[in-house]
Amino acid sequence: MRIILRPSFTDSDFSRSPPAVSSPSISNSNTASAPQLGRLNSWIADWGRVVIQMVLSIGTFSLFAVRTATWLFSKVPKRETIWPNFYEVGVLSLPVVALTGTFIGMVMAVQSYSQFQQLGLESRLGAVINMTLVRELGPVLAATMLAGRVGSAMAAELGTMRVTEQIDALAAMGANPIHYLVVPRFLACIFMIPTLTIMADFMGVAGGYFYSDLVLGIDTHFYWYNRAQFVEWFDLFHGLFKSVFFGAAIALVSCFQGFYCHPGAEGVGRAATASFVFSFVLILVLDLFLSIFLDKLYFIIFPQGTSLV
Repeated sequence: MRIILRPSFTDSDFSRSPPAVSSPSISNSNTASAPQLGRLNSWIADWGRVVIQMVLSIGTFSLFAVRTATWLFSKVPKRETIWPNFYEVGVLSLPVVALTGTFIGMVMAVQSYSQFQQLGLESRLGAVINMTLVRELGPVLAATMLAGRVGSAMAAELGTMRVTEQIDALAAMGANPIHYLVVPRFLACIFMIPTLTIMADFMGVAGGYFYSDLVLGIDTHFYWYNRAQFVEWFDLFHGLFKSVFFGAAIALVSCFQGFYCHPGAEGVGRAATASFVFSFVLILVLDLFLSIFLDKLYFIIFPQGTSLV
């Protein structure tokens, strides 16, 4: 006799749902969205890191500036630390500032002559060149030369002292590094940059005059007469006032980059480069806002103003 075994089924077996079959389109979409979500998270994290680092840098720089101002008004540095910095910032920067100022004046004469000749106002060229140099190009040019020649040197020197632990040795000996290293350089920049600005103005005016007179043939009398009519004492004050802020910005940025540079030769090089870049950007930003402020002040003092026409 043959016995056949049949599987027994219960009610629970019939109530079970069939096994789920995964949809290929859904799994592919989840797989494709995972890398995009990861890249988005990485992008947000990178930007957050940059913002946090920027806020920390601004806060550290602000504290550094406050400490410098505190020592500036609390104790005067010794003469032995001030005069070498004055010589380095002022005297050694005069040749390059004078040379660049001369050629800037000549370039302005070349670029402005054709447009003014078309309007029949070539005799007003002296007023345009002198006013532009005294108000804008003179202080910005002197500050740019100071940031490139002196600011980078300050950052590299202080960065080397940080890397070789000379700054830590000064603190261990009882001397405050801010008072001994930063304050003399800060004073040298804010006191010497007006002198460099005057030199840039003078050489630019002289270069523009000689090119206009000897090459372009503009009458000397009308050149200087129009200059005297339109360039006022406030224009000279305009440039010198801005130059003091430029010098302070260069000194603070350069010393800050040197004080907090990364270790090694690469860190010193980056500090020197960053000091010039940040100083130049800060010079342009300050130039914009100070120009707006001084122009409003000018029209308060002189409501009528002046016109070249």
